[in-house]
Amino acid sequence: MQGFPHHYAVTATLGDDGVALKSAGLPGLMTNAPAEFDGPGDQWSPETLLVGAIADCFILTFKAVAAASKLDYQSIQCEVTGTLDRVDKQTRFTSVTVAPTVTIRQEADREKAVKLLHKTEENCLITNSMAVEVLLEAVVDCVS
Repeated sequence: MQGFPHHYAVTATLGDDGVALKSAGLPGLMTNAPAEFDGPGDQWSPETLLVGAIADCFILTFKAVAAASKLDYQSIQCEVTGTLDRVDKQTRFTSVTVAPTVTIRQEADREKAVKLLHKTEENCLITNSMAVEVLLEAVVDCVS
């Protein structure tokens, strides 16, 4: 890992089909307002990108935490739901529910998996960067 601080740059350009996002070395991404804000609802929006960033960060953080702890797991999936509301005349996310499901290979790893899911939630840099309540609803399945 590179030393801190890290810097990330994105350029957004408004066009006829929405907003084009570009970042060096990455494929471009088109976004638009969600249907809830009278957008077309068929493209990623700032709202879905933020919620997606939480899910993505959670999985990548779990992958690192599980590797460091030598947890043998089969798979992880993470569903995130963000609630957007008006508070004190400001529109903002008021809560985020993070619902990961980890499938482990051995029942003996269940307690360890639960512990690592909580450690992941504590270390997710995206949710740590937000002023929003984060609720963890973790599930551990076993294939044996």
